[in-house]
Amino acid sequence: MQDALGAIQSVLVLGGASDIATATVERLAADRCRTVVLAGRDMTKLGETADTLQQAGAETVDLVHFDADDPASHAEVIAKVWADHPDLDVVILAFGRLGDQEDLAHDPASAASLAVTNYAGAVSASLAAAEHLRRQAHGTLVIISSVAGERARADNYVYGSTKAGLDAFAQGLGDDLDGSGARVMVVRPGFVRTSMTEGMPDGPMATTADAVAADIVAGIRRGAHTVYSPAKLRPVFAVLKALPRPLWRKIAARR
Repeated sequence: MQDALGAIQSVLVLGGASDIATATVERLAADRCRTVVLAGRDMTKLGETADTLQQAGAETVDLVHFDADDPASHAEVIAKVWADHPDLDVVILAFGRLGDQEDLAHDPASAASLAVTNYAGAVSASLAAAEHLRRQAHGTLVIISSVAGERARADNYVYGSTKAGLDAFAQGLGDDLDGSGARVMVVRPGFVRTSMTEGMPDGPMATTADAVAADIVAGIRRGAHTVYSPAKLRPVFAVLKALPRPLWRKIAARR
């Protein structure tokens, strides 16, 4: 439960070693968030992230094994987290894979595996978390999507399509939760310099994990349902989505 001054007291991160999620929780910990649950597969990385968050001000950081690729396990894992921490203010869904489009285009099984992680896994985890938020009648589910889902490009259409599906699902889930006290906030970053994009050339309006984190925290505080990061991507994609396909292909090919 948020404290008397409205500060977030507890957060669960699904995809606990995510650069964006870590930067977000660092900001929350600096503002009196004291309980953090990191859920992911690599317990070594989770432990390193826990050290970082404790240095930022978190008092309790629990580590939980969570496999995004195993949707059948998600409800049970998340129920256990809630049993140990009956009142959570924020859940951040931050897992996903980018993949290499050239490889994915010639490997249908790998493309399907990425879709399971980015979409099917996110759907099952989101629904499980949302049910607990609904029951406690408060809290925010932050789902990290991407502007790549706004309009798929030829050079990342497998990844983009998973984010398009996730984004549509998240908006619908937010509408379903309306009036329950719980809510969904969808985050649409552009190109972010993280470990996932290391070695790649910057995309237009490239940003950092810390800048996205600042936008996420600000969005939670003002009760936003959708956050673009950086904010100037909102009008840009309003135009890009309306472009005729031949023109879109030419523009997207320049990236």
